[in-house]
Amino acid sequence: MAEYKSDVEAVDALARAYQALKTEIGKVIVGQDEVVKTVIISLFSNGHSLLVGVPGLAKTLLVSTIAEVLDLDFKRIQFTPDLMPSDITGSEILDEDRHFKFNKGPLFSNIVLADEINRTPPKTQAALLEAMQERSVTVAGVRHPLPAPFFVLATQNPIEQEGTYPLPEAQLDRFMFNIPLTYPSYEEEIAVVKATTGKKVTELKHILSALQIMEFQQLVRKIPIADNVLEYAVGLASKTRPGTDRATAEVNNYISWGAGPRASQYLVLGAKCHAAISGKYSPDKSDVQAIANYVLRHRIVRNYKAEAEGVTEEDVITHLL
Repeated sequence: MAEYKSDVEAVDALARAYQALKTEIGKVIVGQDEVVKTVIISLFSNGHSLLVGVPGLAKTLLVSTIAEVLDLDFKRIQFTPDLMPSDITGSEILDEDRHFKFNKGPLFSNIVLADEINRTPPKTQAALLEAMQERSVTVAGVRHPLPAPFFVLATQNPIEQEGTYPLPEAQLDRFMFNIPLTYPSYEEEIAVVKATTGKKVTELKHILSALQIMEFQQLVRKIPIADNVLEYAVGLASKTRPGTDRATAEVNNYISWGAGPRASQYLVLGAKCHAAISGKYSPDKSDVQAIANYVLRHRIVRNYKAEAEGVTEEDVITHLL
């Protein structure tokens, strides 16, 4: 962080950058403040996000707007049942000199929108998830690193069951956050319709470069966290595991599978970033609680009893908090 005299100054700059991002994104995206905030936290924490919502809630617009405001390369991949791994990673082609040359696929971008990720077969999902985890792609035995920063935002429609391949738990675990999108309020929808049915064209300013984002990602990791807050975060994840010493009666009753250690890591990283954008220099328990739902909801699996009694993942998490 060359231009800042101290880490305190750098955290102040991160908080200012977040406010500027929010204001700029707000020119295009009406409402959805919590969604925007959570996506930015996952970006600064160097994690990926899964946006879950019915069609038409501006998921794609949100991602393209964030990419534009951040001055990053952006590619959108529409996942379909016939999409092959090479369609997203790229493939070897024979050039005019009869040499094999690697032709990069759409994954080679800073922000990748994986639209309707659950509509593509597991083979293609696996290729995307390798890229998310390793930040590289292997084709014909050669490893090709992806550009940094690399950030996947995947969308999933919860209502289209026909022709979908639900993501297995191990794949869901690769996503830092699972972010639900809900319908806008009546007032927000009026604002949306006014803004989108007129002639006005919104010009967006670039707020952060790729280098600044990577510096902020390093800064988030440097933020100190008190032992009691770290223990609270790890305790929260471990309480979700049925049949273990720390599990609550409710977890043993309603959950068949709990969150793994990756949840603890993301709870801590997310809490650090949440504190920083809120203008604090170290996270407390409230920062862990603010992001707990997004980190845990796709990492715990309900049993039949929970489904029969209508107990949701959120109910269990709220009880743990």
